[in-house]
Amino acid sequence: MKKIILSFTLLLFAITGFSQQNKGVTVYQQNKPVKIDSLVTVVLPVGYQVKDTLGQQIYSANGLYGYMIAIREANAKNNAPLKKEKDLNKVLKDYVKGIQGQSGDGAALHVRDSTIGTLKAKVFTLKNDDGTGTATFRNFILLYTQDATYTFEYVYPENRSELIKDEYKAYASSIKLSPGLQRNDQYISNDNGLSSITKIEIIGGGGLLVLIIVLIVIKRKNRLVVD
Repeated sequence: MKKIILSFTLLLFAITGFSQQNKGVTVYQQNKPVKIDSLVTVVLPVGYQVKDTLGQQIYSANGLYGYMIAIREANAKNNAPLKKEKDLNKVLKDYVKGIQGQSGDGAALHVRDSTIGTLKAKVFTLKNDDGTGTATFRNFILLYTQDATYTFEYVYPENRSELIKDEYKAYASSIKLSPGLQRNDQYISNDNGLSSITKIEIIGGGGLLVLIIVLIVIKRKNRLVVD
């Protein structure tokens, strides 16, 4: 959690810097694929900056309408591997809560599951009011693996909500994973028990079977009465 606090502090400086440049946004005509590590790549505007601190690598750059951030945070080496998908869901949920908690009055909106390649990701938007009635939005994509956690952000002011759509879509879709990353890099077992649909089918089938048995018993009783 300390690393989450550090990340949020650094990002506050980044957002402040972006806000100061709002009056004259630098337009980058070129983008380039950037290797976050040997397994994950994302496309950033040329002129991006890199900071390496306390086990985190932070890549940041000004886009035309928003501020892009990509963070790789090494997980503790003594972390026990996650066993099932429900364990991964809990980890991602805790990350969302941690980020929201460190944002003060920030509200996590549109929290949902997504996929990048074969891996499961968590996507949401954090809304913050700067105290003047103007909101800042931060679109998050969280990706957890056994070795590292990746956080991709796109920060923009409320008055650019309609302008950022294409740029954000291009940024989010540019995240590429090595074929070496597979679902067992997130959790070990694919056995999640019975799906909700299967459970409904079993319950429904069981109910139908009980109904048939009751009808047979009633029918037999009626025959005995007639006889």
